[in-house]
Amino acid sequence: MKKTKILVVDDEELIRWSLEQNLSDEGYQVLTAGTGEDALRVVREELPDLIFLDLQLPGISGMEVLQKVKEISSDIIVVIITALGVVEMVVKAMKLGAYDYINKPFNLDELSLIVEKAMETVRLRKEVATLRAEQSQRFSPVNIIGSDPKVKAVMGMVEKVAKSDTTTVLITGESGTGKELIAKAIHSTSSRAEEPFMAVNCAALPETLLESELMGHEKGAFTDAKTMKKGLFELADGGTLFLDEIGDMPLGMQAKILRVLEDRMVRRIGGSKDVSVDVRIISATNKDLLKAIDEGIFRSDLYYRLQVIPIKLPALRERKGDILTLIMYFVEQFNKEFNKDVKGISKMAERFLLEYPWPGNVRELKNVIERAIILESEEILLVEHLPLEIVAMGTKPRKSGGLDLQIPPEGISIEAVEKELIEKALDMTAGNQSKAAKKIGLGIDAFRYRMKKFGLLQ
Repeated sequence: MKKTKILVVDDEELIRWSLEQNLSDEGYQVLTAGTGEDALRVVREELPDLIFLDLQLPGISGMEVLQKVKEISSDIIVVIITALGVVEMVVKAMKLGAYDYINKPFNLDELSLIVEKAMETVRLRKEVATLRAEQSQRFSPVNIIGSDPKVKAVMGMVEKVAKSDTTTVLITGESGTGKELIAKAIHSTSSRAEEPFMAVNCAALPETLLESELMGHEKGAFTDAKTMKKGLFELADGGTLFLDEIGDMPLGMQAKILRVLEDRMVRRIGGSKDVSVDVRIISATNKDLLKAIDEGIFRSDLYYRLQVIPIKLPALRERKGDILTLIMYFVEQFNKEFNKDVKGISKMAERFLLEYPWPGNVRELKNVIERAIILESEEILLVEHLPLEIVAMGTKPRKSGGLDLQIPPEGISIEAVEKELIEKALDMTAGNQSKAAKKIGLGIDAFRYRMKKFGLLQ
């Protein structure tokens, strides 16, 4: 875990030395400056977490330094060093964004307490920012739900990776299979869990904005750079950075990512100094990266650097045995979220959901169940509660020309044939019982009697 970085700004060498000794003994990384000009230079180069700032400085005043620090980064906590009896200046400094103040001569216990409180404030700010980011997105459970062997293999790999020191992981799989959820699972069960988890979609931003988002920029680096901004690599320091859809990253940006992976250093746009970062990089893509390499749109050296630990997620159609488990999980989840009391799903609706190929995978299934529970008030989800594309897929004839009923060599009971007829009629009418009854010349009561007889009616 990185050390808290503290800058001491005071024109008295003895005070700088005293604070540096005491704070270093408590495990902090301490920088010093004797003038306002030196202080601003150190702030731009090192971006400290906390500054002890004397207001009485030669050259640029402490008050001006405070203003410029807040322009560089509003996240830096500034504690004013002041002599007794200058209340007005302290009040002004607090209005400009100072966190607290401490009087000369120092009480070392008071000094330690102020640092602890300031660092707790930093931690709480990070937690609030993380919670807000999580609330702005709807995440499914961290673990993939299901008992399919492919799923168990993935979760076993997650556990191993989380416990390891490896800093590069590549997750592949179709859209909607849960790649970000697996990334979060690795992070939350690792030793980095208390540090930030930052994510960016590499396909969502043009190259210039993506570089600024990842690397950060210095004030004035380009027209809209009004203040210094840390990039996601720095913000995720000690934690995890998730690069989603890395297969869509422009080639120029790929070269810069490769450099970060090799050197563990980043340089902000417009900056002249490299900043060391300790970040686990988890990348994800739904593309075939080897094919992308052949096509010249993805770097082979970056590919081999990323896929130190590869994890492939199965499509939902490859683990159909988990569909009903997932359905009931989502029913329970959305019952709580929307204050509903759906008990389950009808056998006919179940059949349609099991036969559907789920091109959007678990994400699509989740959306279907969410929509059904929001819009319907029944205790049981029925075929008519499903989207048209799922119903239409289920009603397509298996073969052209007739019913395609076969009599096996060992024979078949008339009841089995009758059941097959009823099922086909229901398929043809998207589960509409009245229309299905007419298709095979039965009254609705007789039709429902047979549905119940064959376990097709709940």
